[in-house]
Amino acid sequence: MTKNIMIVGVGGQGTLLTSRILGGIMVDAGYDVKLSEVHGMAQRGGSVVTFVRYGEKVYEPIVEEGQADVLIAFERLEAYRYAHFLKKGGAIVVNDQRIDPITVVTGAAEYPEHIIEILEKDHNVYRVDAQAMAKEMGNSKVFNIIVLGLAAQHMDFDKEEWLRVIEKTVPQKTIEINKKAFLAGYAMK
Repeated sequence: MTKNIMIVGVGGQGTLLTSRILGGIMVDAGYDVKLSEVHGMAQRGGSVVTFVRYGEKVYEPIVEEGQADVLIAFERLEAYRYAHFLKKGGAIVVNDQRIDPITVVTGAAEYPEHIIEILEKDHNVYRVDAQAMAKEMGNSKVFNIIVLGLAAQHMDFDKEEWLRVIEKTVPQKTIEINKKAFLAGYAMK
């Protein structure tokens, strides 16, 4: 059986590092893994989407609408934009952060209100203010690993496996803060 994970955010939020950690844990567990990254003007804060599929044999990297087991969103509007990819009973793990897209900044559009509450009507939503937690830890860049820690509760790997892959994947000087960030997210309910 193939499992499907989506990671969505905006440029600079760590979606690519997160996908490398996900891919690493799945390869270490012996799964066939396919990754696909879609960048929408990532350098300018545009949408970034990464598909991660794993199983005994995976034939294509793209997750189709209604098929994602877990949607990891680093920004709430991105969660809203991609919620239709989630399968019934799947989980949305969302960082409760607002980043205005260029259309909102220029006044061409308005940022939707009550996004999390709207998503909760039809989906299993797990919300975290990972930005605030990361700042409390002294490194605002690790918020994505906090979100991943919360999302890890909805996947098939144990805590020690995650920590080993994080240690192998992140830059040497950031190993300890990334492990701390992951454990903070993993401890949330």
